[in-house]
Amino acid sequence: MNNQISVLPEEAARCVEVRFDLTDTNEYCDGTLRFLRGQIYVSQNGEEPRRYALTGIRELVQRTYSGCSTVELTPENAAPDASDSILLCRFSMSRVNEVGEFCKVVNHYIETGEETEIPPDTIRVCPKCGRAYPKGLDVCLFCVDRGYVLRHTASLIKPYIGKLLFASLLITAASLLSAVVPVFNAKLVDEYLYNPAGLPADAVIKGVIATVTLIAVLKASSAVFRIISQRRANRISCALSDELRRLLYDKVQRLSLTSMAKKTSGDLMKRVTRDTEIVRSFITEQGLYALEKLISFIAVFAILLSVSPTLTLLVLAPVPVVILAIYRFWRIIRIRYERQWRCESRVNSVLHDIVKGIRVIKSFGTEKREVAKFDALCKRLCVVCIKNEQFWAMVFPYLTFLMGVGEFLVLYFGGRAVINGDMRVGQLLEFTLYLAYIYQPLRWISTLPRRLGEFTTSLIKIFEILDEKPESTEMADPNAELTPGDIEFRNVRFGYKPYETVLKDINLLAKQGKMIGLVGHSGAGKSTLINLILRLYEPDSGVITVNGTDIRTIPQEKYRQKTAVVFQDTFLFAGTVFDNIAYARPGAEPSEIIAAAKAANAHGFIMDLPDGYNTVIGENGHNLSGGERQRISIARAVLRNPEILILDEATSALDPETEQSIQDALSRLVKGRTTFAIAHRLATLKNADTLIVIEKGRIAETGSHKELLAKNGIYAKLVMAQRQTSKLTK
Repeated sequence: MNNQISVLPEEAARCVEVRFDLTDTNEYCDGTLRFLRGQIYVSQNGEEPRRYALTGIRELVQRTYSGCSTVELTPENAAPDASDSILLCRFSMSRVNEVGEFCKVVNHYIETGEETEIPPDTIRVCPKCGRAYPKGLDVCLFCVDRGYVLRHTASLIKPYIGKLLFASLLITAASLLSAVVPVFNAKLVDEYLYNPAGLPADAVIKGVIATVTLIAVLKASSAVFRIISQRRANRISCALSDELRRLLYDKVQRLSLTSMAKKTSGDLMKRVTRDTEIVRSFITEQGLYALEKLISFIAVFAILLSVSPTLTLLVLAPVPVVILAIYRFWRIIRIRYERQWRCESRVNSVLHDIVKGIRVIKSFGTEKREVAKFDALCKRLCVVCIKNEQFWAMVFPYLTFLMGVGEFLVLYFGGRAVINGDMRVGQLLEFTLYLAYIYQPLRWISTLPRRLGEFTTSLIKIFEILDEKPESTEMADPNAELTPGDIEFRNVRFGYKPYETVLKDINLLAKQGKMIGLVGHSGAGKSTLINLILRLYEPDSGVITVNGTDIRTIPQEKYRQKTAVVFQDTFLFAGTVFDNIAYARPGAEPSEIIAAAKAANAHGFIMDLPDGYNTVIGENGHNLSGGERQRISIARAVLRNPEILILDEATSALDPETEQSIQDALSRLVKGRTTFAIAHRLATLKNADTLIVIEKGRIAETGSHKELLAKNGIYAKLVMAQRQTSKLTK
């Protein structure tokens, strides 16, 4: 907070603050917009803030121009051309979203006098560095806590650390056995091939055979250890991959609808599949070799020191330069792989949409357009990947060359030492053979940033899902049960954002076993009210009770076992008709499945299918008509045998004759159950016990069909409008 604005501790939580980055002359600055106590404070570059009271102000407006936007106060009597508006600040397009949310908060206050906050997940800018969050991610890859990543990684691999350590020790043993071979190579050259002691030929041949045999045994033993290590590592790899996917899939199932709406299907699929694979690969491969590289480096370094300390220092001379270069490149690599991840996620999302909406695409004949769009995204991804590979292909050879400078120094100074008689040829051979062993860990380290960049990016995205807090405000009692009774809304208010209220002061009583019809214009709040009954969202204030019990005290799993819903947009799983109906109650008897289908008037067309109830209907029932899909969905709800039944345009896709038979079936189904039904064809709700008209988030009218017609209000106008439309259609 700017110290020039006095903010009491109890007011700090209500102070809404966003950043802007342009002055009135379009120069970059560090600016802050604050809203507190009904006033707006504007400050830039630490200057004394300007204060604007909202008295006599009609609204706060965000205007977008070419390359920048402005925030302006509009007085109540302002001219239509906005010439009387008061300019508060300018900002670049990167700040559009957060400033827009700020305007909504202020305008909500102007309209209602209620102070609200901007939800943290709405601001798509890092509060530390000011960078925009990548699409689909609520974490800044530059400012994320490294300790947080390490702690979570440790907790992830903790169950496997013992097995991974054992596999790592096996491969370390294999490397150490291989590292002994150059010693015997030197012995072979110095003692037997040069034969300075003048041994007889038989003794030389026996010595050569013994040395070569020992070398073969060492290499064979090393290979056996590597095979065992790889087998164990593969088992660990599969187990870790399975655990990661299971954890992510389980968490995705429990994400709130609000959270799911912020992420694309392709994004979520990529996190469950490719990101888990990258993490698995890094932990089981790089983690497996980390200990081996460290121990091998120390062991070989000790051997080299014993042979020639001077040459050893020459070998390691370029290492500090290489490490510094890797440190410099790390930031660039991380940015590049984050950009590649976003491109891949976008390609996956578009591919998912194309596959899912193929019928719409073909019906509009837009195949070429979709192919062009997907091709453009693939080309963009290709360009990003090529640039990343080109960057790495340019950097890595330089790093390799720098690291190899020590080898050139060893050959030069070691050769001079042999010529001068200070070193034997076998020793130089041994030293040069060990160069590969000591450079291998260093080269491994030089390639680590590339793999670490992918690993860190994927890991952050996985943990973002796993660590997401549920939005439910339930106070669940594990022993609580949903007992049939009246459903009551008491002063319920709800908005998907606190300053965008959808439902306002909802008070209604639905008697047990009665059918409640919800009527109103599109966007009035009918579906939102249904979502609250289903507990897909929780009220911002007020309470919803069933038989006098707050539904938040009932565990969601138990609560939803007693509810059933038929949505306007039906969804069927890939599988048989039988499986889709039985989804509502696994283990149901075939006779119950058939009875449910008959109640939904679906049995007849099901029996006409090639394999009857065993007919595979494909993804989302694409080989069925809309009415057939909807009747299967209704049969699924019938089989559920719920206490609370929700019908959201349940008969919208049926012909009049079938609709009438379904209405007859539903009239039997709703007996003893509290039913909420939404229908835009008002004739289908005329037999409802109570009709509730919702207008702009409030209950405008309540009564039966006849009572509401007699009032000649909103409902009557809706009925007359539909009758006129029907006449024109005929």
